[in-house]
Amino acid sequence: MSRIAEAIARARAEGRVALMPFIAAGHPTPAETPGLLRALFYAGADVVELGVPFSDPLADGATNQRANEVALAHGMTLAGCLNAVRQVRKESVTQPIVLMGYYNPLLAYGLGRFVPEAAAAGVDGLIVVDLPPEESDELLGLCRENGLDLVYLLAPTSSDERIGLVAERASGFVYCVSVAGVTGARDSLPEGLPAFLSRVRARVNAPLVVGFGLSKPEHIEGLKGLADGAVVGSALVNLIEQTPPGDREARVKDYVGVLTGRSGARR
Repeated sequence: MSRIAEAIARARAEGRVALMPFIAAGHPTPAETPGLLRALFYAGADVVELGVPFSDPLADGATNQRANEVALAHGMTLAGCLNAVRQVRKESVTQPIVLMGYYNPLLAYGLGRFVPEAAAAGVDGLIVVDLPPEESDELLGLCRENGLDLVYLLAPTSSDERIGLVAERASGFVYCVSVAGVTGARDSLPEGLPAFLSRVRARVNAPLVVGFGLSKPEHIEGLKGLADGAVVGSALVNLIEQTPPGDREARVKDYVGVLTGRSGARR
C-alpha cells in the first residue's frame, strides 16, 4: 500500500474524509513553498497537492490561473517543485505529497528523467490534468517502476467506458471532478454529485477524492459516506494571497483546523 493509500485508509478508519489541500508551488513566492507545505501537514492535512505552475492551466479558474502566473513570474519551474519537496523531506515531513499539473512541463523535462527524480525527491504521486488514460501508458509504466501513484481524473460527463478504463489503471485514488467546469470556490456541493460518485463507486475500487469548488467544513462533512477525500484549493490559494507574508503559515494552520474541525496541531 502506498503512502497515499495509507493516509486515506487512516482517515477512513478514524471516521472522517481525508483532507487534501492544494497550493501552487512558487506562489506567492518560491521561498515560502516549503514553509506552507509544513504548515499544512502540521495543521492536520492528510495529503497535500502541490501545483506545478504552467502557462496554460486550462482546468483552472481565475484564482489558480493567477497563482500560476505569479509563480512563473518568480521563476518557479518543475525542478523547483522537486527542490521544495526535497527540502521538506529533509525536515522529517513524511506525509504524502502529490504533484498536480499539466503534461507539457513533464514532457519538456523528459519523462524518463523526471519520474525517477520525483520519486527520489520524495514525491508520492502525480495528477496530470490533461493526460487521458488512453495516452498514459508511458507515464504509468514509469510511475509503477518508481513506486509513484498516477492519479486519474473523472468528471460527471465521463462515460462508463472511461470510468472502466480508469478503474483498470487507478492507484492511490481517483480524482472526481465535482462539476463540468474549472476550479474555484463555490457555495454548495452540486446536486448531481452523489449520483456521479455512486456511478464511479460501482466500477472503481480505488478511493474516491472530490475536488473543484470545495471550501467549507460543511462541504467536507457532506462527502461522508460518498467519498474518501476532499481537495480544497482555490479558497486556500486566495487566503494565502490575501494574507500578509509574515502571517501566512499561521493563517493556513487556522484554516485547516477549521476544515478538519480539530483544534491542536499534529505532526
